[in-house]
Amino acid sequence: QIMEVLMSLQGSQMETDDPTISYMLQAWARLCKCLGQDFLPYMSVVMPPLLHSAQLKPDVTITSADSDDEIDDEDDESMETITLGDKRIGIKTSVLEEKATACNMLCCYADELKEGFYPWIDEVAPTLVPLLKFYFHEEVRRAAVSAMPELLLSAKLAVEKGLAQNRNETYVKQLSDYIIPALVEALHKEPDTEICASMLDALNECLQISGQFLDENQVRSIVDEIKNVIKASSDRKNERAERAQAEDFDAEEGELLKEENEQEEEVFDQVGEILGTLIKTFKASFLPFFDELSAFLMPMWGKDKAAEERRIAICIFDDVAEQCREASLKYYGTYLPHLLEACNDENPDVRQAAVYGVGVCAEFGGSAFKPLVKEALSRLDLVIRHPNALMPENVMAYDNAVSALGKICLFQRDGIDPTRVLPAWLSCLPIKNDLIEAKVVHEQLCSMVERSDRELLGADNQYLPKVVSVFAEVLCGGNNELATQPTAGRMINLLRHLQQTLPPSILASTWSSLHPQQQVVLQSILSS
Repeated sequence: QIMEVLMSLQGSQMETDDPTISYMLQAWARLCKCLGQDFLPYMSVVMPPLLHSAQLKPDVTITSADSDDEIDDEDDESMETITLGDKRIGIKTSVLEEKATACNMLCCYADELKEGFYPWIDEVAPTLVPLLKFYFHEEVRRAAVSAMPELLLSAKLAVEKGLAQNRNETYVKQLSDYIIPALVEALHKEPDTEICASMLDALNECLQISGQFLDENQVRSIVDEIKNVIKASSDRKNERAERAQAEDFDAEEGELLKEENEQEEEVFDQVGEILGTLIKTFKASFLPFFDELSAFLMPMWGKDKAAEERRIAICIFDDVAEQCREASLKYYGTYLPHLLEACNDENPDVRQAAVYGVGVCAEFGGSAFKPLVKEALSRLDLVIRHPNALMPENVMAYDNAVSALGKICLFQRDGIDPTRVLPAWLSCLPIKNDLIEAKVVHEQLCSMVERSDRELLGADNQYLPKVVSVFAEVLCGGNNELATQPTAGRMINLLRHLQQTLPPSILASTWSSLHPQQQVVLQSILSS
């Protein structure tokens, strides 16, 4: 019934600036959100007027700024007047609002219907891509930006699921070749910092969907634009620092600066995400571009930079070390001293990124990391033993430091005193806050126990009760977030093996070290 009412309303004649049109566009989109794929039969009714609204040309009147001729209806609320140079421009706002609503709704349909939106991509993409540079209205640009990754994903899923009428990956590449360069070009000209961050975010999503199709020239244009973004951001920061020194600087201006700095952090955040995606996609073949970017990235490590900027610089190096492995060893001499110093930064997010990087370098650095093991241990020790290490704001850095220590135990053992370091690591387990690292660490523990690691278990198995206690905490954690299913299965097998092979007296004392609740849960797990 609701659909019939909307369809009859849509068929009726309305004035072009009737606000009902916008409300109706929104109503259809909300129904789509409720119905999901069941909305598809109505798309043939919804899309023609929606595309018409999205394609509306702005109603613009231009006169000379010093002319006595007032723009008609200047007092009319539906007209907005702006002066640009020697021109006065009047724009009919109702048309722009309808256009913005329509663009938002197109994005909403693509997001909601995924591959179901495929039949409309060929019409929607040429409508929205030019609007990335629609400078009359920010909301239109925002909607066009948000739609870009949704259109690419819709095309990719349609091809993967065989719904794209004999089209293959070539079609996804063609769409990617249309959308990504347009986004990069629009980014270069975007005057608004907030929309700039949204464009970087959309570009990153597009790269995650179709990055593997990029050729070297396209990667080059993205890298060049990232250099521009970093430089422009740095210029804006300097300009803000000058404003803060001005005589008439007041609290209101201070609030404005704070807001602008937060927007700037978001821009840097997205730069880090894009570089991370490019490094993960192209691995060592991206390193020549990374070399070019080093002149822009190294200053971001500086103590004078905001914590968020330092964190992003560290994360980019972490990605290089993790994804490029041996090929990244040549950077250790330059970056590792800074990385180790950042392990004890006063900002917990910077510490977390730095200690994570130490773990990565310990795992993949081989002999290149060996000379730094001693300093790494003392840096990690400071993080782990800090009196406030387990406070909510510090606990992620703590978990990552414990994980890094485990990787040193596993991959750099010949550079440590294992009888001292392994029990220290074991005493920190289980970790419970960074669930990604928890899974890694508890799997490492499992592997060591499986191979009866003497240095972990200690003389006469003195640390075995602690190992069993860690297994119990991980397995009794309810929804098994602290270990993957295979790891949990291996832990259960190890506990069963211990039950069958340990002398009864040792088994009894090991068991008695557990909480009664853990004993009950473990008995139930082991007997099932």
